[in-house]
Amino acid sequence: MSERVRFERWFEVEVMDPMTDFRNSRQEWRRLASELFGTFFLVLVAAGGGMMGQAFPDTISRTAAVVAPGLMVMGIILFMGKVSGAHLNPAVTLAFALRGDFPWRRVPGYIIVQLLGATLAAWFLHAVIGVSATYGSNYPAEGYSSFQAFIMEVALTLGLVSVILGTASGAQNIGIIGALGVGAYIALAGLWGSPISGTSMNPARTFGPDLVALDFTDYWVYVAGPIVGAVLAVGFAFVLRGYGGGRSGSAAAQGALETEVARPDQA
Repeated sequence: MSERVRFERWFEVEVMDPMTDFRNSRQEWRRLASELFGTFFLVLVAAGGGMMGQAFPDTISRTAAVVAPGLMVMGIILFMGKVSGAHLNPAVTLAFALRGDFPWRRVPGYIIVQLLGATLAAWFLHAVIGVSATYGSNYPAEGYSSFQAFIMEVALTLGLVSVILGTASGAQNIGIIGALGVGAYIALAGLWGSPISGTSMNPARTFGPDLVALDFTDYWVYVAGPIVGAVLAVGFAFVLRGYGGGRSGSAAAQGALETEVARPDQA
């Protein structure tokens, strides 16, 4: 191979494609940093509504408190979805892995940084606002049992993960508009479902405030409910579309940085 040919190949790969190094599997830390950053901002808004409302009574309505996380998730998906897939939620990570769109070896790292991001957000809110993180967590409503809250979390997460898997499938991929669908669902679910369970749908979202407040009362509801809901959503996705989300499903789950396509034979 001549020096000219070597130079042209080097120029094409290293200069014309500056993302080459970013796609390297050794850059997994970028995906993890993205998940930590995104989950931090999600919980900052989700827990911040209740905590800010406690510090400044009559300033934040329930409607505002439940719509804000949906808007935040929409923004997060748009600005970092291509990096890590913007899971922001252990239930979503498990669902993508169960469907075959996400490597199981990456699951522990994602869940750890999601929990860490949520905890940092709750700690930040507690330090700045000066109220207990308890006000930013989720609990069954007074007069309702933990089991009723669990059933509500199952149903709400079933819907959330169904929207996520549906908009990230090869048969129905709608690109960045999926951010609108996911964000809108979170807001809508909060508007009608939050009085009973708080509409967590996310074990990390509840974990952060509970850890900072050292109060894990009924936390099992917000682990078991979302996980069961996510598993059911994967089952429904299989009935509707078959196994896996195809190339676009893998790219949506893993981001665009050296995506490992689980089912390259699917469109």
